[in-house]
Order: sequence, then structure tokens, then C-alpha cells
Amino acid sequence: MLDLARLSRWLPALVLAAGISSAVGQPAPPAAPAKTSTATFAGGCFWCVEEAFEKVPGVISAVSGFIGGTVANPSYKLVMTQTTGHAEAVRVEYDPSKVSYAQLVDWFWRNIDPVDAAGQFCDKGGPYRSGIFYHNEEQRKIAEVSKQALQASGRFKRPIVTEITAAGPFYEAEDYHQDYHKKNPSRYQFYKYGCGRAERLEQIWGKPTPPPSLTQ
Repeated sequence: MLDLARLSRWLPALVLAAGISSAVGQPAPPAAPAKTSTATFAGGCFWCVEEAFEKVPGVISAVSGFIGGTVANPSYKLVMTQTTGHAEAVRVEYDPSKVSYAQLVDWFWRNIDPVDAAGQFCDKGGPYRSGIFYHNEEQRKIAEVSKQALQASGRFKRPIVTEITAAGPFYEAEDYHQDYHKKNPSRYQFYKYGCGRAERLEQIWGKPTPPPSLTQ
């Protein structure tokens, strides 16, 4: 006959051992995803802006698209009519533990001509205007302070015309525009240098430098 008194003494230990064994056999919970943030910049041809930001350590993705207009889901051809108010832009997803928003803003300046009110390099018109589209108040303050410091630096004799605007809807450009510098490297380089972008950037900022990072 089962000795109930003896069983009652051993039961808690058996239950604890079974629980430990079960826990050991369970897979570890998945690691929490890294925190990411979003930044959006317009600097003329989005092919070139996308390439510039994809080089930055801590940038997860850079997507070409359109922002700042009044028409939903515009096509590239429609934006180029200059009737929608959109600018070519790049949405940047990044890891703020590896690169700060301030560093991204600084890198943005170094990849545009901030005193060109007509567009950027050989591309002229509203779709090619330069702009920083902030996603929160902290980004706005960082962008404004950076712009003021750049104007006060004496580097430029003309005023900086780059807009600082709240980010509205962002519409991704067609697939053939994404990663254009990778899909069509020869055509991309021909455009970049033929447009005078590389030459003008070196005139303004000097020889190209490595992109910024908090992990350097």
C-alpha cells in the first residue's frame, strides 16, 4: 500500500525537479529586436543620396521615394511634371546605438550643395530641392542647430536654402529606382560624374571622407 505520508514529504522536491528539467529543455526566448529610428532627407537625385547613406555604419536601409507633395502615391513620371510638390527623397532606417541623428545630418550636408536654390547639381526644379524632413521635435532641433552652425561657419557666402520641414507621407519610388547604383553601376557612375555632383561636392567639402559612426 502507498505510504501517503512519505509521498507527501517527497512531492514538493519532485515537482521542483520536474520544473527545472522542463525549463532546461525549453529554447531560449528570441532576443529583442534592435531599436531603430527613421530619418528622411532630400538632396537631389535620390540614387546618389541612397548610395551615400548606405555607406554609413549603423544604417539598416535607405529607400528612394517622394515626400512633401499633395498627391497620393505619385509615380516618378508624375513627380517630374513638377505639379505634385514632391521632392525626391530617401528614407533612412538606422540603429541609434551605432550612428546618431546629428551624425546623419552632418553626413547629409556633406553630400549636397546647400546653397543651390534651383535644385542640385545638373538637376533643377522642385523635385530636386534639398530638404531635411524631421520626424519629431528632437530631430527638428538638431537639424535647425546644425543648419545655423553651418551658416555661421563662413564656409558659404550665400544663404543656406535647404528646407527643414515636418515629414509627411513618404511614397516609395518604383523598383527600378531602388539600389540603382548597384543594379546599373556603369550608368550610375556616368550620371554622377556627368552631372558634376562629385566635382562640386569636392569643391565645397574637400576630398571625400569616411562616413560617421558612434562605433569608430
